[in-house]
Amino acid sequence: QVQLVESGGGLEQTGGSLRLSCAASGIIFTIYTMGWYRQAPGKQRELVAYITSGGTTNYADSVKGRFTISRDNAKNTVYLQMNSLKPEDTGVYYCNVKMGLYWNNGWGQGTQVTVSS
Repeated sequence: QVQLVESGGGLEQTGGSLRLSCAASGIIFTIYTMGWYRQAPGKQRELVAYITSGGTTNYADSVKGRFTISRDNAKNTVYLQMNSLKPEDTGVYYCNVKMGLYWNNGWGQGTQVTVSS
């Protein structure tokens, strides 16, 4: 059973930085693509960034150049370094694992990020 535990969120001012962490268990972490999603108030959950097992990364246009996703396979953990934060980055951030063609149906509790203007 996949378990994903996110942490590292908080309240930051515009222009600030936060580093999110997601500890995964119940999977062979090294072989899967991992991703970060976020859900802003009143909006659908969106994919922000992902990193493949080989280390290839991809970002949503809205965060490109500001966010960096990375993984530590020894710790079964994926990170999201968020710099130059904007109020529109506010939301609950979730990590997820892509098994084959699809992202896992289950979600962790997420971690709240709030960016004040």
